[in-house]
Amino acid sequence: MLTVDVAAGLVLAVALLIGLNVAGLRDRLAGGPSAPKIASLAVLPLENLSGDPEQEYLVDGMTEELIATLGKLSSLRVISRTSVMHYKKTDKTVPEIARELNVDAVIEGSVLRVGDRVRITAQLIQASTDRHLWAESYDRDLRNILALQSEVAQAIAREIRTKASPQEQMRLASTRSVNPKAYELYLRGRYYWNKRTPQTLKKSLDYFQQAIANDPGYAPAYAGLADSYNMLGAGFYAVLPPNQAYPKAEAAATHALQLDSTLAEAHTSLAWAKVFYDWDWQGGEEHFKQAIELNPGYANAHHWYAVYLTIMGRHSEAIAEDRKAESLDPLSLIISADVAMQALGPAGLYDQELEQCRKTVEMDPSFPLAHACLSDSYTHKRMFPEAVAEMRKAIDLSGRSVVWVALLAQTYARAGMRDEAIKLLTELKARSKQEFVSANLFAYIYAGLGDKDQAFLWIEKAYQERSDLVGGLKVGGQLDLLRSDRRYQDLLRRMNFPPSKVPSD
Repeated sequence: MLTVDVAAGLVLAVALLIGLNVAGLRDRLAGGPSAPKIASLAVLPLENLSGDPEQEYLVDGMTEELIATLGKLSSLRVISRTSVMHYKKTDKTVPEIARELNVDAVIEGSVLRVGDRVRITAQLIQASTDRHLWAESYDRDLRNILALQSEVAQAIAREIRTKASPQEQMRLASTRSVNPKAYELYLRGRYYWNKRTPQTLKKSLDYFQQAIANDPGYAPAYAGLADSYNMLGAGFYAVLPPNQAYPKAEAAATHALQLDSTLAEAHTSLAWAKVFYDWDWQGGEEHFKQAIELNPGYANAHHWYAVYLTIMGRHSEAIAEDRKAESLDPLSLIISADVAMQALGPAGLYDQELEQCRKTVEMDPSFPLAHACLSDSYTHKRMFPEAVAEMRKAIDLSGRSVVWVALLAQTYARAGMRDEAIKLLTELKARSKQEFVSANLFAYIYAGLGDKDQAFLWIEKAYQERSDLVGGLKVGGQLDLLRSDRRYQDLLRRMNFPPSKVPSD
């Protein structure tokens, strides 16, 4: 039996522990009234403790998967992968990073792989004070890596006491075992897909196909395959003819959803193909909405949905979606540029567009699209010398990409520099014999030159090959000079635009 003195000592010790809030004990016993409110967080790049640089793809992939899992919580804003990767091996403090990303807390951690065993350590840190709120380590077989990531995400959700609907709780807890080799190949595919160059997109395609060969039932690998084909066929990259790339993207995304109907990435991929290849406007929007409902933190879904909304002429909604994508991925260069080029510009907000483009250039002066963004903005403001200078920078930085060459040619034409425009037009025709050049790029140049008949001839070719007509017709404004022609109106009707959305000009 305890003596009076011992009992008194225990009471005093407990009182001290509670009073000092050791290990958050006071907060827990009191129901957490003094617990910090966490409505936003960033998962910083997990540290690779294996000592093997070849394992970076695994560690980066686990960072991305943890972000994606936490992003399913609608009450929590989770910063996307693109932005957090800027802090890999950074010397910045947690409070500094939190201020830059505008978050309440961060997750730091590490991954150690030994054979087929993986250990992940994670800790939750309050951003403003650098106070450690929670830490835990998990050790699992690689085959159960998805369950491990789900377990970590659920622990974090409990710790920050975020509100989760029953459906969101089920999504957090939903896991399956995965073939370790397939999972590794999938992560390698995502690693290269995130680099978003023509060369790395092709490389990602190969890894996703290998992942599927190792585990034909692994839905994320099909979603990755769809994303690769979507980008390879998109006008921004124009690597493959769209009528070759998009059907493969649609088939892969459809199969992914047959395997897992809750996969937001697959809904987003299918929506993109439906909009840009099938011109199925209603079907595309339904899948965008499903993706956002399933994973409100998936920046790419908000970003691509904004493009759709601009196409439909719903400019205020498009700006709101792009701003949402930007809040989730504040350091993403492509999202920043697209806020300007695919939302503000088409809405006629040219001063705001210019400001956004300048912001993007400040983020990374070596990013070609940032200078193309400025060129687009200067063109809207009829500042042609500045527009030409910026597009020349884009060409130099891109290694003379055919897309930027075509847009410079159109800029020359609009600026009245016909000889320079025709010279670039001749270059593109010669290059088209050796590499794929979208028909719509030729249409842009002829439209800029005021040659409507040639422009519509190339538009018809673009219509047949399913080139990025939508971008030129409804988003980028490259074909605005043709709007008054009846052939323009007829084309929109053939592309299944709802009558109410056909511009009357």
